[in-house]
Amino acid sequence: MVVCLYIAKTSSQVGKIMSCFSSSWDGTLSPNDFSVAARVFTERWERNNSSSPSWFWVNSPKGPPFLASSQHVDGYLSLENMCVLVSAEDNNEEVSCTVEEEAGFSEIEGAADSATLVQSNHHEAHYYDFHIVYSASYRVPVLYFRAYCSDGRPLLLNEIEKDLPACSSKVLLETKWTFITQEEHPFLNRPWYKLHPCGTREWMKLLCLGDEVAAKNGLAIELYLVSWFSVVGQVVGLKTPLEMVKKSV
Repeated sequence: MVVCLYIAKTSSQVGKIMSCFSSSWDGTLSPNDFSVAARVFTERWERNNSSSPSWFWVNSPKGPPFLASSQHVDGYLSLENMCVLVSAEDNNEEVSCTVEEEAGFSEIEGAADSATLVQSNHHEAHYYDFHIVYSASYRVPVLYFRAYCSDGRPLLLNEIEKDLPACSSKVLLETKWTFITQEEHPFLNRPWYKLHPCGTREWMKLLCLGDEVAAKNGLAIELYLVSWFSVVGQVVGLKTPLEMVKKSV
C-alpha cells in the first residue's frame, strides 16, 4: 500500500511519542480511544495549522444501524471545502476556501455561489471534503473523501488521480479499486471514496513501536490519530505540521 512509502518520513518523530504501547499492542483503537484521539487531533490541527480549514466533529447519535452499542462511535471528523487549483500545466496548488453555507450534512449544490475563491482564467477549482470515520470491523480510522468541481459535478476517479501527489497517482494506476475504493458512507448513505484500511493496524504498529524511548502513560492513545494522519494525509496531499506530533504542544 502506498502509505508504506510515507512511513519513513514520519517514524522518527512519531515513534518517540507513541512508544508507551507495549509490544503486544495490535495497532487498533477502541471506540472510546477513537473519540479521545479525535478531540486531541482537532485541537492540535487548529493550533498548528490555522491557515487550512478546521477539522470538526459531526454528531450522529444513531450511528450506522448495523453496529452494536459497544462498537458505536457517535460521530466522525470532518474537514470540508479544501480547494485544489488545477492549472493547465498540471501544477496543482492546495488552498483554503471560505464557504458560507454550514458544513456537516449539507449538500454541495450551489457550491460555486457560496465559495469565495480568487481564480485566474488558467485555473480550475476542485473541492474536497474529508471525513475520518471509525471502522468497527477493522478497529482503525478510515479516511473517506469526495471531490467535485465548482459547479457541484462530482469528480471521477481518473480526475482525482491528477490531483493526488505523484507517488499516490502511480500506485493508484497500478492498484486501481484496491488502494482507493468507492463505497457507501457509513453515516451519510451516499457513495464516497475511501482509502482502504486493510493493513492499517500492521503499519501503525510498526510506526508506533519503532522507537523505545519512554513516553508518558496515555499519550500514545491521544496522539494515535495525529500519527495516523501524518502518514495517510500525505497520500491525498494533506500535510501534518511537525508541531502536531511533538509531545509538548
